[in-house]
Amino acid sequence: MQKTIIRSVAALAAASVALPSFAQEISFWSWRQEDRAQYQAIIDAFQEQNPGITVNFEAFEAANYNTILSTALAGDSGPDVMMVRAHGAFETVAGGGYLMALNDENVPGLMDLPEPALAAQTLRADGQIYAVPFASQTMLVIYNKDIFDDLGLEEPQTWDDLLAVSEAIQGAGLYAFANGTAEAWQNETIVSALGSSIIGQDFYEDLMAGEADFTDERFVAALEALVEIKDYFPDGFVGLDYPSAQQIFASGMAGMFAGGSFEIANFRSQNPDLNLGVFPAPVANEGDQHLVGLFFDGGYAGNAQTEHPEAVATFLTYLASQEFGQVFANTLGNISPIPGVVFESALLQEISELNQNSIPYIMLVHFRYQEPSGSVLLQSEVQRMMAGESTPQAAAQAVTDGIATYYEPFQN
Repeated sequence: MQKTIIRSVAALAAASVALPSFAQEISFWSWRQEDRAQYQAIIDAFQEQNPGITVNFEAFEAANYNTILSTALAGDSGPDVMMVRAHGAFETVAGGGYLMALNDENVPGLMDLPEPALAAQTLRADGQIYAVPFASQTMLVIYNKDIFDDLGLEEPQTWDDLLAVSEAIQGAGLYAFANGTAEAWQNETIVSALGSSIIGQDFYEDLMAGEADFTDERFVAALEALVEIKDYFPDGFVGLDYPSAQQIFASGMAGMFAGGSFEIANFRSQNPDLNLGVFPAPVANEGDQHLVGLFFDGGYAGNAQTEHPEAVATFLTYLASQEFGQVFANTLGNISPIPGVVFESALLQEISELNQNSIPYIMLVHFRYQEPSGSVLLQSEVQRMMAGESTPQAAAQAVTDGIATYYEPFQN
């Protein structure tokens, strides 16, 4: 990994970036504590090319980051540059007037990024972009290739295939899936990772057109599938927290993990010998379209009240460049939305190709703007459903009813 970082940042140093007129020191906040070394190496390369700018990186615990950032910005003590979330969580910060508006003039190349990525960092109230998108995340199934090979298994295409593969892995004395549901957000993850193909593109389009809600049989069918597959989750999965579930998979005790592409770097850091593969959510019927869930994870934003707007714009321009996107992909193991990035990792390249057939991570992209958010509702109801305290139909109804309190199409 260290050699990859050195190689990548050396390439970045060759990039030409405009220098501010005098020495400036700016702060850069993140929630990615685990990526501290990689970000520092990237910053070092930037500073070598821009000797008039010093970037001080500080990372906070992810669960508390939003509160820490919002409090600091409200108290006029926020950072010059910061990582911000996407969609609804992004609007909480951008809507307060704390962020610098961005465009192709102050961040050249910004408008070359994909429209869905820019939309995730656009404030709906004024249509302005306030952050440089940094990654897409894909919801799918990650699997242990060595376990599959040892048992003579192939990637499942249909839901029946998945059940057969799960039975074979469990029959070999392993867990089929490592997932637990103790942490609420993981319940939303498994709906997308395992259910996107069953939910389907047609349902998503009908939902957006106001012609369907979450009680639709296509969405309910995805929840019913989760109830069926939970028999292949670890014993006591309802009390299994996220780090423990990760450890089960990374240690080779389970064949599959339903989650996001963001898991891959963590799994490999825990166990560099893991031989990983990925596949999209299986389809209900042979011939149906395989889909993954897709969302854009966050962005890099500038403080509207910074004392160093020139340096901030220079750093943000760097973060929007193809050179940075290449380093981001190679050293942090994420899929950059920046055009022209080539993935050294065959696995990331495969995920990038799977992204061509996707539906959005629905609640995050569309229903996290008001309360009760679709994510909170879905997470809670699926958690209860997986614990046997509710049914797919009841869960779907509760989600629909909650969103209907503010979403007019569900009120008809």
